[in-house]
Amino acid sequence: MLTFAAMNAPSQPPAILIMGPTASGKTAVAMALADRFPVELISVDSAQVFRDMNVGTAKPDRATLARYPHRLIDLISPEESYSAAKFRTDALAAMAEITAAGKVPLLVGGTMMYFRALLHGLADLPQADTQLRAEIDAEAAANGWPAMHAKLALFDPLTAARLHPTDSQRLQRALEICRLTGRPMSELLAESEKQKPPYNFLSISLLPSSRTVLHERIAHRFDEMLLAGLDDELRMLRQKYTLHPNLPSMRCVGYRQAWEAQDGTLPKNELRDRGIFATRQLAKRQITWLTNSFEAENFDCLDPALSEIIATRVRCFLENQSEAS
Repeated sequence: MLTFAAMNAPSQPPAILIMGPTASGKTAVAMALADRFPVELISVDSAQVFRDMNVGTAKPDRATLARYPHRLIDLISPEESYSAAKFRTDALAAMAEITAAGKVPLLVGGTMMYFRALLHGLADLPQADTQLRAEIDAEAAANGWPAMHAKLALFDPLTAARLHPTDSQRLQRALEICRLTGRPMSELLAESEKQKPPYNFLSISLLPSSRTVLHERIAHRFDEMLLAGLDDELRMLRQKYTLHPNLPSMRCVGYRQAWEAQDGTLPKNELRDRGIFATRQLAKRQITWLTNSFEAENFDCLDPALSEIIATRVRCFLENQSEAS
């Protein structure tokens, strides 16, 4: 039986977080809640911020978005970058608007760094250094990202422990920060703002009771993406925009593997297996974040009654909030 923590002061308006790994059913839960409660949805997804990237990001289709509008979707071109700091600014602004309208912000997604930035702020990290990044990329090209991961582990074991040895984008940033500041990124992050935004959060974590079943869901969803035209979508993106494989948009799981298949560095018959494997690795990292970095109420994402169970919890939360105010 769940035990609920005491409510915060009524001066803090409510907000709901729905966090979970890929293929855990987050969007379905959020939409079910939107049918029952006065909530507005805010996407917490670092891939869905890109315009025209629909198939490979599992972005809700137009009909779904018309019925269940999501803020912070389709914000920028695939040529651009979006940061956790920018997300925090945008999310807090959206939350303020939703609260002012008498509704409850419901933030849903799987980008754990964004959730962490929202809840705890960000350290004063240095700006990107183009030359240093090029040097790190060249070193990685020569030695491989696992070797770069090993180097990071010597200087910043805490950051290395939460990063996969082939997570090139985050490894590059962690190494860049270490070299620019002479300090571990984990140490800088520990100095970041610790106060939560002025909201009473209900944090819900969707975790699988069976990794095997979650892996089956991931495989099924990747197959659906391939059938829906992931390869064609990437070709369109490459024609419409000036892209290269090191852009954050093209590092997204699925697009990276499709790019390699189109360029011939990955045999086309390996695209499916590589894409599924990469998605499983992403889910593993998301689960690690959820179990180690957040105080949340855990629910089995494979429970057939998941939406009903969470709706009951949300109703209790909102009723308590109303009574407290």
